[in-house]
Amino acid sequence: QVQLVESGGDLVQPGGSLRLSCTVSGFTLEYYAIGWFRQAPGKEREAVSGINRSGRSTYYTDSVKGRFTISKDAAKNSVYLQMSALKPEDTGRYYCARRNGSIWFYASDYDYWGQGTQVTVSS
Repeated sequence: QVQLVESGGDLVQPGGSLRLSCTVSGFTLEYYAIGWFRQAPGKEREAVSGINRSGRSTYYTDSVKGRFTISKDAAKNSVYLQMSALKPEDTGRYYCARRNGSIWFYASDYDYWGQGTQVTVSS
């Protein structure tokens, strides 16, 4: 059974940092790319970051470049999203998902999703 479980969300002040984790089961990370998406209240879900199967290629939406870093540890069945210099506009529910298509920022190219973890950036 394929599962993805996110953790690490929290309330943090602007300028702060968080590390999100996505722990997977039921499949092997070496064979699948993983993406992180987020959704703020009243807004559409947007792609934040992605990492390919090998881990050698990473992708970021423009608004998080230089602040977020995606990585993976296949031995721990986990993908991480290190977030720094957080801004209020980073607030939202963050989801990780398994990609079975070719476009990292298309939600329709992902077949399994976690339940999400809430990130709130506020003073």
